[in-house]
Amino acid sequence: MSTEEKIYFTYNQIHNTIQKLSKQIIASGYDPDLIVAIGTGGFIPARIIKTYISKPILTVGLRLYDANNKPKAAPEKIQWIDEVEKKLKGKKILLVDEVDDSRVTLEYCLRELLSDEPAEIAVAVLHNKNKEKRGTIPEEVKQYWAGEELEDKWICYPWDAVDIDKHGL
Repeated sequence: MSTEEKIYFTYNQIHNTIQKLSKQIIASGYDPDLIVAIGTGGFIPARIIKTYISKPILTVGLRLYDANNKPKAAPEKIQWIDEVEKKLKGKKILLVDEVDDSRVTLEYCLRELLSDEPAEIAVAVLHNKNKEKRGTIPEEVKQYWAGEELEDKWICYPWDAVDIDKHGL
């Protein structure tokens, strides 16, 4: 993949986008009881959202891509919330991930979380790729926010950089 087919973001750009996204969530009146971060990409965005929406964070680990960045047929659970039903039942949840690409991971995670009977669930993603999605957002989801809408290009996040000094050069 050539550099032209990639989009690079700095930590400052990420932080500014999440600040704007957090203000949208607050302005909507949605007040979650807790944040659930999809790992590994949603960990850093969820932590920055916590700066603006001071709620506890729980994490789940899902993997959709293999070691060669090829999508698998379905997401695979790597880590899940201990005693999930006790922690989620009747709670208002804000699910956070870094990118809504195919929407397969989001749909899978939402359906799993909805099975534990939260009071409400909403989604916040740092970036949404403007493209046809393979997955869907279940109708039970109260709201969906994206910090930025992007073209369908490979996104290079600073937390994935092997050499941060060369990131995006």
